[in-house]
Amino acid sequence: MASPVGSSFTVASVQAAPVFLNREKSIAKACTLIRRAAKRGARLIVFPEAFVPTYPDWVWTVPPGNAGIARDLYGELLDQSVAIPSDQTDELCRAAKAANAYVVIGVNERNVEASGASIYNTLLYIDDRGTIMGKHRKLVPTAAERLVWAAGDGSTLDAYDTSLGKLGGLICWENYMPLARYAMYAWGTQIYVAATWDSAESWLGTLQHIAREGRCFVIGSCIAMRKDEIPDRYEFKALYPDDHEWINVGNSAIVDPSGHFIAGPIEKKEEILYAEIDPKEFGESHFMFDAAGHYARPDVFQLSVNRDVRPMVSATVSGAPAVTKARKAKRPLRKARAPKKSA
Repeated sequence: MASPVGSSFTVASVQAAPVFLNREKSIAKACTLIRRAAKRGARLIVFPEAFVPTYPDWVWTVPPGNAGIARDLYGELLDQSVAIPSDQTDELCRAAKAANAYVVIGVNERNVEASGASIYNTLLYIDDRGTIMGKHRKLVPTAAERLVWAAGDGSTLDAYDTSLGKLGGLICWENYMPLARYAMYAWGTQIYVAATWDSAESWLGTLQHIAREGRCFVIGSCIAMRKDEIPDRYEFKALYPDDHEWINVGNSAIVDPSGHFIAGPIEKKEEILYAEIDPKEFGESHFMFDAAGHYARPDVFQLSVNRDVRPMVSATVSGAPAVTKARKAKRPLRKARAPKKSA
């Protein structure tokens, strides 16, 4: 259930580059940026997709047949990926607690519950007391991203009650999945995180559409990265054109429930965007339209979300099935149905 209406508060969208393929230094930079945003009064601080230790842009650059470069880069990305929880996430939690702020940050996550050799594109949610609320693994990596990332399942699809309001979101082109968006709306998301690598003008229209459709505040956060921020030792760097200064220009933005930009968009620079959120708009914005409320037709349309945990392996002991850790954590099927309109 969403928090009651309170006073206005500040949110922040971080547009910055990680320290390329360096987990510890990228986390240290994130902690510095958390402290900086907190000094401006930010109660929620959002980082881009795959900020730790970087977005693997080489999947779009290295020719598919060049397995040698791709193999080496995958191995290094895996080595620098994050386990959840771990000493690295503890460091982020301490920074969130010291800042008295909620933090949402994109990380490359190692699948430590199974082989430890696959990677998920994950959003990590940390509350203002420094506790991990949850994580979301991207459901479908897009095109060449599948060379690096595994597909998440529905067990990590969720929205979280916070003292600021209902917090949820999706990663990059997951936001083009209508049913995933609808689940976010039906679970009451009021502050919607859209962490991404997409910096195209068309993406800005997507942020505005989500805000209007969901009647929610949308925080878009994207990495802004120059080619010079990739060390010269990486062979694939030479595959970018000589005049290609920016690998990604950013275009981070914050949008209100009517679809208006209230911060950004900003490109070709590192910057933290700030915006004030008035919780009164959480309810008032649904006066004309509520996709998962009075504008829904549950007698015609229904959505069920399978939130079962799908473990890679189950063991048996003395002929009897053993309950794995993952199976213990199994969550029931959760209906994302719009409520029937009151008479």
